[in-house]
Amino acid sequence: MSDDAVLLSVRGLAIGYDGRTVLKDIDFDVNRGEVFVILGGSGCGKSTLLRTLIGLLEPIKGSVKVEGEEFLGTDGPVRTAMLRKFGVLYQSAALFSAMTLIENVSLPLEEFTTLPTDAIEMIARTKLRLVGLDGFENHLPSEISGGMKKRAGVARALALDPPICFLDEPSAGLDPITSAELDRLILDLRDALGTTMVVVTHELASIYAVADRCIVLEKARHTIVARGKPAELRDTSDDPYVRAFFRRTTMAEN
Repeated sequence: MSDDAVLLSVRGLAIGYDGRTVLKDIDFDVNRGEVFVILGGSGCGKSTLLRTLIGLLEPIKGSVKVEGEEFLGTDGPVRTAMLRKFGVLYQSAALFSAMTLIENVSLPLEEFTTLPTDAIEMIARTKLRLVGLDGFENHLPSEISGGMKKRAGVARALALDPPICFLDEPSAGLDPITSAELDRLILDLRDALGTTMVVVTHELASIYAVADRCIVLEKARHTIVARGKPAELRDTSDDPYVRAFFRRTTMAEN
């Protein structure tokens, strides 16, 4: 794989707080245009890793490069420019409750660009249409379903056309049909826009549906215990934890 194909490169990342190690020796690359999944059981550090990758947590050590440029430790205009490369869907969608959907999607454009108001509105409408929310622009988050809130969150994450989008537990709290529809949307947006997707989840159905490749974190070992295509890990891994995770069995059965 050429260097140009690697969009996100993580090396030697260690994360911890209050004297406790959460993750260590984290190394992986995310290639352009793929759906890359970070998975593992509850408390293994999936969301902690994601928050570190987008700059919300400072690691103990390590490197996070985006398009070959170091992100960790940046500040000022350099950091702002790099943050524009990230779109983020938070687990709860994190929409502002007093703002309409179009106002929520417009926020990144208002903060990071100097576009006129009519251009911002046009882009926000386009993003909402992309995620199937045409006609809901003036609704408040309280007036739409959980699945629609996630779609609106995706629209906001894509507002600035970032090369990479991070999605934290996108299926959390959704019924199986709505979850499957969101999985389909992730793939459709990746294919249509070329956006690289990094998805944090433990939902097996979503993992098999969307992941090109994945890494598996384990709480006990504080690190990556497997990497590759989900179906191959399920069928060929010799690690008891990995087999138990993908096959929904107990450790004793593996």
